[in-house]
Amino acid sequence: MLGPVTAGTRHEAGVQQQAGVQQQAPVTHVDVLVVGAGLSGIGAACHLARELQRTSYLVLEARDAVGGTWDLFRYPGVRSDSDMATFGYGFRPWRGTRSLADGPSILRYLQDTAREHGVLEHVRLGHRVVSAAWSSQDTRWTVQVERADGERLEMTCRFLFCNTGYYRYDHGHTPDIPGLGGFAGPVVHPQQWPADLDWSGRRVVVVGSGATAVTLVPELARTAAHVTMLQRTPTYVVSVPPTDALAERLSHALPPPGASSVVRLKNALRGEALYRLTRVAPGVVRSVLRRDAARHLPAGYDVAADFEPDYDPWDQRLCAAPDGDLFAAVREGVAEVVTGTIERVLPHGIRLHDGREVPADIVVTATGLDLLAFGGIALSVDGAPVDPAGCLTYRGMMLSGVPNLAFTIGYTTASWTLRADLVATHVCRMLQHLGRRGHTVVTPVLPAGASTWQRDPLIGFSSGYVLRGRALMPQQGPREPWRLHQSYLRDLVTLRLGRVATSALRFE
Repeated sequence: MLGPVTAGTRHEAGVQQQAGVQQQAPVTHVDVLVVGAGLSGIGAACHLARELQRTSYLVLEARDAVGGTWDLFRYPGVRSDSDMATFGYGFRPWRGTRSLADGPSILRYLQDTAREHGVLEHVRLGHRVVSAAWSSQDTRWTVQVERADGERLEMTCRFLFCNTGYYRYDHGHTPDIPGLGGFAGPVVHPQQWPADLDWSGRRVVVVGSGATAVTLVPELARTAAHVTMLQRTPTYVVSVPPTDALAERLSHALPPPGASSVVRLKNALRGEALYRLTRVAPGVVRSVLRRDAARHLPAGYDVAADFEPDYDPWDQRLCAAPDGDLFAAVREGVAEVVTGTIERVLPHGIRLHDGREVPADIVVTATGLDLLAFGGIALSVDGAPVDPAGCLTYRGMMLSGVPNLAFTIGYTTASWTLRADLVATHVCRMLQHLGRRGHTVVTPVLPAGASTWQRDPLIGFSSGYVLRGRALMPQQGPREPWRLHQSYLRDLVTLRLGRVATSALRFE
């Protein structure tokens, strides 16, 4: 689609076999280079395999396994926080019955999807992309790759498709907590959970209040002596049914593809409607969430203190508790939620500024993640470095002034995969358009006067991890097509059905 594929010299790959990935030597040139073999990267490669059979591609993955987040995170109870009807790929629906699936099941689903679509033979593990330089003269990217054994490789491609997400994989975020170094027991970050950690019969304090903490607390409480979720501020937590009743009924009435499509669309529309309601009537949603929490907690519980933040719903992500498991752990007395700020960590507990002390044998710092734009890849165009934070995003998937590059950012208020599917579809449509028109290059170009536009963060959340990494991320403008909308319906029309060629794109 993007010109002839050159068979280059071959290198000794030294790739560890995993989930069907074979030891193969990568060619030196492909049409499309996909960076990242997680949820987005596997989906992107499947779309290429399905929709552009004559286009050559490779998937480079820095780690030694496919699966991205779902291979990296091994903490107890790790699961999705989006319903699986929308979290699964549209081209290969999730077949399980649970609304929120556990991490190992999701990882198997990703591996099976890649295997069924022949993607695994195109994956190169232990290959970290260090830099990518675009040459207008050669109309291609030159990509520097570092293998796990330290050897450097050079590859070229016509189109670069980044599916690295926006989290750092090498470490999580741990704030400076006074006295933490003097704690007598283990201090664990969920992103580096030790396989041999034993919390049975021990007192565990989970510092944090996000999705990871909400997942960990009820799971640890199954065998721990007691678990405390110590949060600086409250978070909205909503109980979700363990199974989708409509999905179960439709599975008996319709063929599997039809039932899955109906449930996927229903859940996407329901989620979008809820988000829109939080924008126009936040007080109503706040009241509903408060009543839901009170219904699951012991009578007389101070819901406002621990489960009613001072921000509106969806200003930060809502946390899902399958079947209200967090509330059940609190109700049964095996877990508690404590809201307060830490004064100092003691050898056997944590002292708060209000004088309370929380005893602990193990401290889990579920204090968030760090952002990393484009996996830390150093981008340049014709020798000039590209700062992603200085670019506006075209349709939330390309950078202004950067040719033949796309990236995947999912929704923050809905399932990541809903948008990842649409972006991959649009990239394939764009590549088809280039081939049909005899073009080789497509570049988003800002209009005259764009320098005076108000620029907004690409990720609109007020969560701590977003605020910490905001300066690293691209920005968005005030109007189409330079704005990322949290709307599946809108993107469905624009990315899947709308015109590929727009006035904001320059084709050459």
